[in-house]
Amino acid sequence: MNVEQCRRERYLLLIAAAFVILNQITLALVQGFHSRMVWPMVVWLGAVVGLQRIMARRLPHHDPYLLPAMLLLTGWGLNLVTRLAPSFSNRQALWLALSVVVLVGLVHTTTDLAWLKRYHYHWLVVGMSLLAATIIYGVNPSGFGPRLWLGASIYFQPSELLKVVMVTFLAGYFADHWRVLRRQHIPIGQRLTIPSPAFFTPIVLMFSLCMVLLIWQRDLGAATIFFVVFLLMLYIASGQWLLLVGGGVLLVLAGLVGYVLFDVVALRVDVWLNPWQESEGRAFQIVQSLMAVAAGGLTGTGIGQGLPTFIPVVHSDFVFAAIAEEWGLVGVLGLIVALGVLIFRGMRLAILNQDNPFLALLSAGLSLLLATQSLLIIGGTLRLWPLTGVTLPFVSYGGSSLVISFVIVGLLLMISEETWRENSAT
Repeated sequence: MNVEQCRRERYLLLIAAAFVILNQITLALVQGFHSRMVWPMVVWLGAVVGLQRIMARRLPHHDPYLLPAMLLLTGWGLNLVTRLAPSFSNRQALWLALSVVVLVGLVHTTTDLAWLKRYHYHWLVVGMSLLAATIIYGVNPSGFGPRLWLGASIYFQPSELLKVVMVTFLAGYFADHWRVLRRQHIPIGQRLTIPSPAFFTPIVLMFSLCMVLLIWQRDLGAATIFFVVFLLMLYIASGQWLLLVGGGVLLVLAGLVGYVLFDVVALRVDVWLNPWQESEGRAFQIVQSLMAVAAGGLTGTGIGQGLPTFIPVVHSDFVFAAIAEEWGLVGVLGLIVALGVLIFRGMRLAILNQDNPFLALLSAGLSLLLATQSLLIIGGTLRLWPLTGVTLPFVSYGGSSLVISFVIVGLLLMISEETWRENSAT
């Protein structure tokens, strides 16, 4: 990173700090000062200063936009947790501290990501082991509902780690076979080609994994993310757009089967199609979410001055509705821009690494993870499609999601450093 890029990163971090601290001060003025408002900001400011210095020393040529965007969203998330669920603010701050430790540990292991590719089949074994452990030993901290967590007093959601593990495996697998994937097609006439039957095996295997998640764990969100990201990565590796069509058909069929067999899927589809008939019953959450979004207008009501807490579990599943109400359309656009920066810079790394298929596919896969998860929860909140119960990366309350989101950005930072080294060598 040259002097100009370093200055740009610091300038962006200062803007993020001003925004987050101003939100916290405004919240204190509106709701009254409480000691739990201080600790999250102390941890967040420590993360800003510490990560900037560590990355400048350990990854001196990292992308200057990734860290500010990630920390802006994380700080905003702390503002929201303090506003919407004050009793969870210190816990979220502890998860942030752990996320920073994991990220620092990751970048200190090595700056060469070749080992990830070398052991990509091992990551498949790890992923399957996590899935099996969750099916057998999974618990739900609330005592009812899908058993998606492991742990006792401290709980971790393995499906969050499984996302990164599966993307790493797929990046290594497709990097080894992309030349074959590009050539395996059946010509029909002079211009039209269709994918070879050889493509069907990985699609069926991934579809089966997603059905396991849906049947045994009722985890509609994770199943959708896995299959969508898999299809997009397969398309990037093969260039066969008909695979997207076929995968989309399978996804719709899975949704229809889930609607018939599983109450949780039927509930989400029913309240998506017509929430107004049960606005005080099963559809209460989504109706209150739509009302909150509508109440926000252009500039919002201001932090602490809206009524987003009428929405059940607003600090987790419906945090986007709280942003829309209290920050308005301006806040929504700011959120989308910050998420877009992370996704765009990740996809840019994929383009810059065209000569290194593994890094290109890993960058694309990690970026698509963030994009798919963000689109699923934002679209679900706005009733563009059924809710899937995933978190908004960096912003929603949830320790597992926050830690893994930091890991994703940490890997992108390492890829950006390696990209610079390879480009400077040539």
